Amino acid sequence: MPEQPQPFDDGRAISHTGAGGGTDLAMDEGETLEKTPGGPQGTGPDKKPRSLWSDAWHDLRRNPIFIISGLIIVFLVVIAIWPQLIASGNPLDCDLSKAQEGSQPGHPFGFNGQGCDVYTRTVYGARASVQVGVFATLGVTILGSVLGGLAGFYGGGWDGVLSRITDVFFAIPVVLGGLVLLSVVSSNSVWPVIGFMVLLGWPQISRIARGSVITAKQNDYVQAARALGASNSRMLLRHIAPNALAPVIVVATIALGTYIALEATLSFLGVGLKPPTVSWGIDISSAAAYVRNAPHMLLWPSGALAITVLAFIMLGDAVRDALDPKLR
Repeated sequence: MPEQPQPFDDGRAISHTGAGGGTDLAMDEGETLEKTPGGPQGTGPDKKPRSLWSDAWHDLRRNPIFIISGLIIVFLVVIAIWPQLIASGNPLDCDLSKAQEGSQPGHPFGFNGQGCDVYTRTVYGARASVQVGVFATLGVTILGSVLGGLAGFYGGGWDGVLSRITDVFFAIPVVLGGLVLLSVVSSNSVWPVIGFMVLLGWPQISRIARGSVITAKQNDYVQAARALGASNSRMLLRHIAPNALAPVIVVATIALGTYIALEATLSFLGVGLKPPTVSWGIDISSAAAYVRNAPHMLLWPSGALAITVLAFIMLGDAVRDALDPKLR
């Protein structure tokens, strides 16, 4: 015969469990709510629900891929701004008597075909590559987001004209366009390369921003703002843009690594950055002729380039996973 619940001194009752313990049957509703999660993470009775961005940051901090790629990128940015922190030499100081020699004390990566220290040039090469990648991505993102966002919001003839223009730019091969456009530029600056990338890179961001704005403006809160008399600029800046940025940020993060690789490709072909600018692409190009006799000349700059591109692609993948609600 099962045991009857025994009363507490305060009038509550407990029921014995098979393990010899007891379960409170008269716990009040307030205590239950305090100990119940109350729904998805961050939506309990004592917690305010997180926004998309705070929820994404919460997930990113626990993603090892984001942490590893973020540390690599921070390191690259630091040495791009202050290369002298880890390289005390001058990348333009060369000694022909040491041309193609291997590792030596104080010169761990050896020397290139001109007798320049490969380690110093590899460190200083991060500056041009990171500068091109960052500014090209900023220019592409701003130009593409503005044009695509306006086309998606207003539609009509503006949307039709922009769609045809983007189709024309998509038909231009990037490397071939660089060979044609940059071959007539004699400047040693990074800005012609950045301008070329912005010129041919904005259509991709524009198309993504356009589709994201079209999706966002159909939401109920936008229709409610319109019914309340909100202006077009207020709806676009306050309600649509913050909710349409996630896909653009993901694509821009991945594209940053792509632009760094594109700069190295154009410099390798001789139409990108030019000496005396120190660039991984220039060093890879000059080392290609000595790959059999002095493979270290090619190994280190190409390895630095591969790690940099991989870090930005990994960062973009982590951001995409955090911002995509379908993956939750």
